[in-house]
Amino acid sequence: MNSHGATLAVIGGSRAYDLLRDNGFGKEGKKEIVKTPYGPAAPARLFRGDGFHYWFMSRHGEKGYDTAAAYVNYRANIWALKKLGVERIVSWSGPGAVNPGLAPGDFVIPHDAMDMTKNRPSNFFEGTGLGFIRMSQPFCPEIRAAAIAGIAATGAAARDGAVYICTEGPRLETPAEIRMFGQWGADLVGMTLLPEAFLARQMEMCYAAVCYITNYAEGVVAREFREGELFEGMLSAAEKEKVEDAVSRFPGMMAETLHRLSRRGRGCKCGVSMERYRREGRAGDLLQLAKDCAKKR
Repeated sequence: MNSHGATLAVIGGSRAYDLLRDNGFGKEGKKEIVKTPYGPAAPARLFRGDGFHYWFMSRHGEKGYDTAAAYVNYRANIWALKKLGVERIVSWSGPGAVNPGLAPGDFVIPHDAMDMTKNRPSNFFEGTGLGFIRMSQPFCPEIRAAAIAGIAATGAAARDGAVYICTEGPRLETPAEIRMFGQWGADLVGMTLLPEAFLARQMEMCYAAVCYITNYAEGVVAREFREGELFEGMLSAAEKEKVEDAVSRFPGMMAETLHRLSRRGRGCKCGVSMERYRREGRAGDLLQLAKDCAKKR
């Protein structure tokens, strides 16, 4: 289905789609809703950029926060992007700060992750011996480098490296949980990047995240409860302005990042993560293999 030559993709939220569409970052083309062995994936929209094309997929819905992170069909989304010919995925995510040295509005490019989700399918190859692969670098180093350089080109700066811990949601975390995560070495807490990153690696796709801090995690900074607001008082008015400024930079950052990726080939190890199984003759067409495994469930 890769008739458009688009090997890059961006996964974000509904606001991300609005920002890309309204700020002229590529001309929007066709919409694909790919049927997968796991049900329909989120819509993928083709954007034609300056010298390259890319797909955009909103994991939570295009009209608002319709699907909480706990209920996103991550396998369907990743399978669909693979079917569309995508090789590299840049994820846009807004976690909270566990590390008090980070602040709302900061940009961070995580390098490592911890998975605290409980109910999310995280394997394409259930019932087999496949998928026993290394995770020394759960986020692609080439995309990370391109994102850091791309953000710098817009006049902003990103922290190079952080540990992202993913929780199940949809509730936010308790103060005791955040203290524990901090003791474990987590810098960021969110609900979206896992198992997305792990599934992408099983499909031999590059994946990394551009994170903007949306709030301090519970208990990092003392805040009064304010009913009826997003985060219910965890964000001050000044911090809201910084977060809004960060979000407004999204199209420019993605443009710079994708331009850099489009000009260089893949030299990382993400694309050969299943090579051992391929040499054994057990992993040819990964999409078909995943489909066969799904039929046996």
